[in-house]
Amino acid sequence: MSGFVILAAQFNRSPAMTPTAPTNNAADPVKALATARRVLAIEAAAVSALETRLGDDFVRATNLILTSRGRVVVSGMGKSGHIGRKIAATLASTGTPSFFVHPGEASHGDLGMIQPHDVLIAISNSGTAEELLVIVPLVKRMGAGLIAMTGKPDSPLARLADAHLDTGVAEEACPLNLAPTASTTATLAMGDALAVALLEARGFGPEDFARSHPGGALGRRLLTHVRDIMRSGDAIPQVPESASFAEALLEMSRKGLGMTAIVDATGRAIGIFTDGDLRRLLERGTDIKGLKIAEVMHRNPRGIGPDALAVEAAEMMDRHRISQVLVVDAKQQLVGAFNTLDLMNAKVI
Repeated sequence: MSGFVILAAQFNRSPAMTPTAPTNNAADPVKALATARRVLAIEAAAVSALETRLGDDFVRATNLILTSRGRVVVSGMGKSGHIGRKIAATLASTGTPSFFVHPGEASHGDLGMIQPHDVLIAISNSGTAEELLVIVPLVKRMGAGLIAMTGKPDSPLARLADAHLDTGVAEEACPLNLAPTASTTATLAMGDALAVALLEARGFGPEDFARSHPGGALGRRLLTHVRDIMRSGDAIPQVPESASFAEALLEMSRKGLGMTAIVDATGRAIGIFTDGDLRRLLERGTDIKGLKIAEVMHRNPRGIGPDALAVEAAEMMDRHRISQVLVVDAKQQLVGAFNTLDLMNAKVI
């Protein structure tokens, strides 16, 4: 037993198992920049070279997906798997239902996630990933389509595919020519090319994109309507046309929108008075005692409907250099109001 302890201690002290001590040496700026430029040049060349290889197989892959009644399933091991997850996410967000399945897990039950009407995109730079080659014959047997992305057109995976997308590179950016760098960049670019080709073929537009990205800036801009951000009910600053100037100022102060609407007896918006108008009156030395708000309001104020997009309202406000807008229905009945701050809070601008 003591001999085992001695051997274990010696093993634990071996150089191979000793963590490398951290160094405090700063990178050589010239060398670091030169390396970075070399990496970017190699990867740019790898992506550029893909263009010359696009042909019938790319069209076949596109049509295979477009005519499929199922979803696109992406699979790959290691770094190819990481790239595959991103490709699946890009496809899903641009109108092609897609998800990622780990090939190792597929061999242990997750193969049931793939159905006969689906299309499998199998990614392997060598085209020989054992985990993929185990499941690919089963996928083909059930009738699903197969698109292979490999760097070896004569590989087993490429030969089994209904369409092969050649993502081969002349060299990796890694100085050892081992770590997947240029090859993963090329594969990712090919996935983007496929996703965009499908997007255009489907006529997928900005509103479709917004619906799949409701939390993003574009989604907010294209899905938010005026009715979603306007003040309504008692929150609308408004006074009758018979109101005094003082009553109008009090209403502006209470509601905090920097303005008040002036309405007639039927509730139609016939005017607006803003804090900017108040400043200009005071600068001119206007005697405000005994004034009626109807005497100084802006008649026929600019309004917008509640069903208009909030981004349209923002563009109108910018075009006319105004900060507050009344919301009116088809009969000019006042139904809401909002200002620039409301648009900002809704992250429309």
